[in-house]
Amino acid sequence: MAKWIEEFRHGWQGVSEPPAILGFGLAAVCLTLSTAFRFGISLLRADVPYSPYLPAVFVAAAFGGERAGIAAAIGGAVLGLMLDFGGAAQGLAAAVLIVVYSIVAALVILGVRRHRSLVAHHRELTSRLGKEQRYRELVVEELQHRLRNKLATIHSVIRQALHDYPAAWNRVDSRMRALSATDDLIANTDGRGCDIIDLLRLELGPYGNVRFTLNGDPLFLPAKLAVSLALVFHELATNAAKYGAFSTPHGLLHVSWTVTNNILSIVWDESGGPIITAPGKPGFGTHLLDAGLRAFDGKSEIALLGTGLHCMMQCRIEPATDR
Repeated sequence: MAKWIEEFRHGWQGVSEPPAILGFGLAAVCLTLSTAFRFGISLLRADVPYSPYLPAVFVAAAFGGERAGIAAAIGGAVLGLMLDFGGAAQGLAAAVLIVVYSIVAALVILGVRRHRSLVAHHRELTSRLGKEQRYRELVVEELQHRLRNKLATIHSVIRQALHDYPAAWNRVDSRMRALSATDDLIANTDGRGCDIIDLLRLELGPYGNVRFTLNGDPLFLPAKLAVSLALVFHELATNAAKYGAFSTPHGLLHVSWTVTNNILSIVWDESGGPIITAPGKPGFGTHLLDAGLRAFDGKSEIALLGTGLHCMMQCRIEPATDR
C-alpha cells in the first residue's frame, strides 16, 4: 500500500507516471465512486449523467497519469450514456451534454498536464539553483583560501623587509592582523559585510569585555565600509591601549552609534585614562581616520577632554536591504 501511495505521489509531482495497471485501477475506483454518487444524487433530482464523473477524471489524471485520466474520461462518457437512473436526457440534449462533458474533461486533463509540467520545471530550476549555489560557495571558499594565503605571504615578505625595524614592523603587523580578522568576519556573511557590534567586539575584545560598553541597534555594514571602520577602530583601540583608557587599570570606553537619514554617527568616548595635557602631532592613525571616512563622504572630530579622548565620526551608509 505504501508503495502505491508513493507511486501516486510521484504522479502528482510530475516525477513519473504510475504503472499503467495501477493508473487504470485508480480510474476504475474513481468511476465506481462517481457512479455511486450519481445514483445517490438521482434520488434527489433528475439524473445528472456526466458531471459526477468530472472529479473522477481529475483524480485519475492528477495521481494516475494522463492515461488514467483519459481512461476515466472515456469510462465516464460510456457510463453516463449507458446507465439511466431516471430522467436521462434524450436526443439533442443528450448529445449536447456529452459534448460539454468531453470538452470539460479534456480541459481537466490538459490542466493537470500543465500543472505537472510546471512542477517538473520548478523542480529542475530548484535543482539547478542548488547546484549553482554549491558551486558558488565552493568558488568563494577557494577564493578566500587563496586570499588568506596571499595575505600570509605578504605578511611574511614585509616581516623580512622590516626585520631591522621592529617598531615599524609592530605597527604594520597589528594592522594586517586586524584586516585579516575583519576579512574572516565578513566571509562569514558570504562577503556582504558584517554587523557593527560584531566588528567592535572583534577589535575591542582583546582588551577585556568589561572595559567597554556598546550602545546602539544592530547595524549591518557593507563590506567596504566594514573594512574601513575596522582599521579606524583598530587605530583608536591601539591608541587607547598606549595612551588612553586601556592603558590604566580602571579606564573605560563607551561606543555609541545612530543612523539618521542614511548618515551613520559614531561616538568613541574614553574615560578613566591618564590626563593628556597637550595633543601631540597628528600621526598615521589620524590620517587613516580621515582617509577611511572620506571615501564615504564622512568626517571625524577628535577632542581631548578632561575625562579622556572623545571622537565623533560620521559617514554615509546605504539603506538596509535584505541579506
